[in-house]
Amino acid sequence: MPLASDEHIGMRVRVARNAAGLTQMELADSLRHTESWIANVESGRQPLDRYSVITAIADRCDVDVVWLLGQPYRLQRNGGGNVAHAHIPALRTGLRRAGLILSGHPGLSPQGPAVDLATLRKRSGKANTARQAANLPQVATLLPPMVEDLNTALLAAEGGADKEEALRLLVDAARTARMCLNQLGYPDLAWVAAEVAAGAATRLDDPVVKGAVAWDRCGALLHQASLRETVAIADAALADLEPHATGRGAQDAAVSLRGALHLRCAIAHARGGQTADAWARIDEALTDADRLGQGWYDLDAHTVFGRGVVAVHAAEAGVEVDQPDKGLKKVRTVDVGEVPSKERRTHYAIDKARSLHRMGKSPAAVVQLRAAAADAPYYVYADPMSRALVSDLARVGVPSQASELSGLIRNMELVY
Repeated sequence: MPLASDEHIGMRVRVARNAAGLTQMELADSLRHTESWIANVESGRQPLDRYSVITAIADRCDVDVVWLLGQPYRLQRNGGGNVAHAHIPALRTGLRRAGLILSGHPGLSPQGPAVDLATLRKRSGKANTARQAANLPQVATLLPPMVEDLNTALLAAEGGADKEEALRLLVDAARTARMCLNQLGYPDLAWVAAEVAAGAATRLDDPVVKGAVAWDRCGALLHQASLRETVAIADAALADLEPHATGRGAQDAAVSLRGALHLRCAIAHARGGQTADAWARIDEALTDADRLGQGWYDLDAHTVFGRGVVAVHAAEAGVEVDQPDKGLKKVRTVDVGEVPSKERRTHYAIDKARSLHRMGKSPAAVVQLRAAAADAPYYVYADPMSRALVSDLARVGVPSQASELSGLIRNMELVY
């Protein structure tokens, strides 16, 4: 059902501000805005369409940024969304058991018959394909039984190669679960998934796998607006990767992860309003992408790191630091359409639409977002910044794209 009018983000800002004992003027001063700006936010007349601003409000009022965003969005019109949310309890159970098994807790027994590792490899590949296709409902459907079957594999394995492969597959499944849960609006459970991946990676003691898990931890922390922790974890992982990413014996996988971790830091800095640091990290990532070559995209580590993905992150950073034009132009001679991940391409389309709107090109923003929604509907409809953009487009009106905008409003179940 559509959200009631008292559930928009401005009303939650008012609740948070009052609970913190702040006046509109006090909150406005901390954000370097005016009292009337806060009043307009709380009444729904002023959009909150940047994580950097939303994070600052959440920090000042000491509330959870995910609550402020109103997640999770249980969209009724899109049947796939209902399917995705229906599988969350089973995934929660599987991740909880995985954590217990990795901790060596006694008394645990398999919940079903063992599945051979070759079959689990195929199922893992199917889940990863759905992930990169931005098909959240399919990912959510595939994960719970796979995680539980991997739990059984770990309990049954006595050691050696089978145990190692089961651990690697569990790292992979837990990392995919982390992404899916974050996108669906379950940040606490996404963190549990990241910690399951970390527990399995610790058993493997593989520096590249540990770096990949650090990348996922950063992703989970960004969704909770834990910006300082994001940078701290990324920098620690970068230090651990350095011996494997430099010198004559440098591994491409390590160089790729180094670049991907710099991109995590870039977004953390951008959302924290640290403009120079954000662009510096984008530059570091671009150096690594150039070193790996024009056609490099890291699907094995799920980061899809490469020049096109640097452009994806530059677009988001540009919006967050209010330099949208620079963000779109930062990475020259790259075609994001060639990035082999619909999920990454869709993310870019959302941020390009946000940029276009901020640059005064609202009709083009509607066209961009509508095309993205046609390609990956649930991903677009459930994205907080995509929804914020549509809310603002509806507020200002886009007569030349009224029909397309109306379709977005209807499918996002926004009330206007």
